[in-house]
Amino acid sequence: MSEHCTASLLDTQGLMCPEPVMLLHNAVRDLAAGELLQVLASDPSTQRDIPRFCAFLGHELVEQGEEAGVYRYLIRKTSA
Repeated sequence: MSEHCTASLLDTQGLMCPEPVMLLHNAVRDLAAGELLQVLASDPSTQRDIPRFCAFLGHELVEQGEEAGVYRYLIRKTSA
């Protein structure tokens, strides 16, 4: 995953569904349009849930990856 030093970080490692997406929803509300949020998660269900969250609310899933059991997502908030 490329480095995006201007991204805020939301670490949800150790939390299980639905907590990561609930925290993501709250964190996105605090961002301005165009800002980036990097999400770290350990729950495999986030591979399904976070892309669906982005598609449903219209946010851009810039990057998605997994390394050593840590799922990483980079999300750009759209103007909504």
